[in-house]
Amino acid sequence: MAGQSEKITFKGASGDALAARLDLPEGELMAYALWAHCFSCTKDIFAASRVAQGLTARGIAVFRFDFTGLGASEGDFANTNFSSNVGDLVAAADYMRDNLAAPKLLIGHSLGGAAVLVAASKVKEAVAVITIGAPADPAHVAKHFQKERAEIVAKGEAEVLLVGRPFRIKKQFLDDIENTKLERAIGGMRKALLVFHSPIDAIVSIDNAGRIFQAAKHPKSFVSLDDADHLLSRKADAVYVADVIAAWAARYLGTAGAAAEKVATLPAAAPGTVVVAETGTGKFANAVSVGGRHALKADEPVEQGGTDTGPSPYDYVLAGLGACKAMTMRLYAERKGIPMTRARVTLRHDKIHAEDCADCETKQGMIDRIDVEISIDGVIDEATRKRIAEIAERCPVHRTLTNEIKIESRLKA
Repeated sequence: MAGQSEKITFKGASGDALAARLDLPEGELMAYALWAHCFSCTKDIFAASRVAQGLTARGIAVFRFDFTGLGASEGDFANTNFSSNVGDLVAAADYMRDNLAAPKLLIGHSLGGAAVLVAASKVKEAVAVITIGAPADPAHVAKHFQKERAEIVAKGEAEVLLVGRPFRIKKQFLDDIENTKLERAIGGMRKALLVFHSPIDAIVSIDNAGRIFQAAKHPKSFVSLDDADHLLSRKADAVYVADVIAAWAARYLGTAGAAAEKVATLPAAAPGTVVVAETGTGKFANAVSVGGRHALKADEPVEQGGTDTGPSPYDYVLAGLGACKAMTMRLYAERKGIPMTRARVTLRHDKIHAEDCADCETKQGMIDRIDVEISIDGVIDEATRKRIAEIAERCPVHRTLTNEIKIESRLKA
C-alpha cells in the first residue's frame, strides 16, 4: 500500500521557491528516490504520480518537484534552461540530504532523464540512475518549436505553444541545449544505469536509448516498454516501471533480500492513538503508526543488539520533549511579537548516581537525567532570550515527564 504524501518547499538553484511533493511508504523505508519530470511538465503528471505510488508500495520514498517557472514553483520559465534544471536537481538533492536523507536513486522522465544523467556525478550518494524515454541529446527538445526557431534567433525570444500552453523561449535556452553533450557525463557518472524506452515512442525515438546505453559503462540495463506511449498514460505501464525499478535497484541498494519479501506494513492506528508492532526484520525493529497518518520506525543501535533501522525508544522521548519545547517557544514568540527567527533544542539522556544530584528527592541508586541546551536565533535582547527559554520549561511534555504519571496496561483478549 502507498503511504502518505507531503508538500514541501525548498530553494532552487536560482533562489526561487520550488514546490515539491514527498511520497512516503507506509511500511519500512528502504531508500529515497529523486524524480525529474519531462520538458514543460510538472511533478504531478500521471507518469510521476503513478510511478511514485508504485515505488512507495515497495518501500521507496519519492521526492518530486516542479522545476523553476513550472507548476507551483516560483521563477520565470523563460530564464531557465537545461543547465538550470540540472542545478535545480542538485539543489533538491541538497535539501533531501539536509532534511531527509540523500537520494539513492535518480529517476528522470524524458528531458528529466537527460538532466539526471548530468546531475548524477554531483550527487555522490546516488547509487543508480533510471531514465524513462530520455533523449540522448538535450537539443532534441528544440523540435517542439522548430517553426519559431528563426524568430528566437532573430529577436532573442519567441512565444511557443507546448502541450497547448504558451511558453517564452529565449535564445540562451537554444544555446544551452546545443552546447550540452551527454556522452561524457554518461560515461563518467559511475552509477548503475537502467534505461526504459518504448520502441514506438513518437516523441523521443528508440535510437536515443541505444545511444545512452552505448555511452554508459557497466553495470547497465535496458528494458523495453513495448507498446507504451511517451507519457506512460496507461496505469499498467507506470506500475510495470515501478515494479522493475524496485526489483532492479534492490541489488544496488543492498536490499535485495528485503525487496524479495513483502514490505512490512504499518499496523492500523485510529486517530489519537499510536500503535507499535514488531516488523520481524530485526530483533528490536518496530513499525510505528501515529494516528494512521505518520509512518515511523523504532530500533536499537547495533551495539545494543539492534539493527539501527530507526531511533531508539529514548530517542523518541527526547524528540518529543525537544519538539514540544521548540513549539512552545514559537507560540510564545508569535504571541508576543518577538522576532525569533529560529529555535533549536539539543537533548541528551543518561543515568547518574542519585547522590550526585543535589536537588533530587531520590538519594540512592541511579536516576535519569535529560540535559537540554536551547539556542534562540534572532535580534533579541538577553532578557527576552532568557524569558523564552523559561517558557520552554512549561511545555506540556516537560510537565508530563516531571509530574506524577499513571500508566495503565492491559492484555488484549
